[in-house]
Amino acid sequence: HVQLVESGGGSVQAGGSLRLSCEVTGNTYTPDCMGWFRQAPGKGREGIAAISSTGTKSVLPSVRGRFTISKDNAKNIVYLQMVSLKPEDSAMYYCAAGYFGGSVCTLNGGSYGYWGQGTQVTVS
Repeated sequence: HVQLVESGGGSVQAGGSLRLSCEVTGNTYTPDCMGWFRQAPGKGREGIAAISSTGTKSVLPSVRGRFTISKDNAKNIVYLQMVSLKPEDSAMYYCAAGYFGGSVCTLNGGSYGYWGQGTQVTVS
């Protein structure tokens, strides 16, 4: 049974940084894709970044240069480093895992079968 546990959210001032972590447990198979998504109140879910099992990254253009996705294969942990945070980055952030093949990961959340519980990021 695959479980994803996010951590690292919090409240920061504009211009600050946070690093989110997502640990995958319960499955010995490395996900084909791991992604980070966010949802602000009253808005739809937005795909931010994803990384394939081979390290290929997909990043939402509006956060490129500020957000970086990476992973530690040995620990089965995916990170989202966020710098120069803006108030509009405030949202609940979720990580997701997908076992759907391919070498380029989609930012469409509907393709991912496993989700974490979310971690709140608030930028003021």
